[in-house]
Amino acid sequence: MTNHRVSYTLDSTLETVDSAEQAATRIASEAGFDDDEVMRIAMAVREAAVNAVLHGNAYDPGKKVNLAFERIGHDLVITIRDQGKGLDLSKIPDPLAAENLLKTSGRGIFLIRSFMDEVHINPSQTGTEIKLVKHVHGPAVGGKEASQ
Repeated sequence: MTNHRVSYTLDSTLETVDSAEQAATRIASEAGFDDDEVMRIAMAVREAAVNAVLHGNAYDPGKKVNLAFERIGHDLVITIRDQGKGLDLSKIPDPLAAENLLKTSGRGIFLIRSFMDEVHINPSQTGTEIKLVKHVHGPAVGGKEASQ
């Protein structure tokens, strides 16, 4: 993969979450990930975008979500930043705890961490930035690069 950056500014609506997921699907596919990894990357981006729109920006039409895809060496680095008041990492519930198993929310960060190789969450008073990293490992069948 060669170094390359693409960025988007999205409105704080759930409709733009679909755009983020579609962009992730296209870029991950172009980067050479197999179909399963493309799906995982797209789902991680979708979850992060939902969190940015819903929890970060609270659907505020005056706030935007910044989404950037970078190919750096053998890594696909995806950054999602909202303009909310920041995230308190200590208040993220464990979705595997008995009291949370039947809740319909609270699994986004868990899924993101499960699907990506690295996840860095940087909250601040002017928004939260989440950086997702997926490593590409060697050529696979058909000339595509494969992740592990």
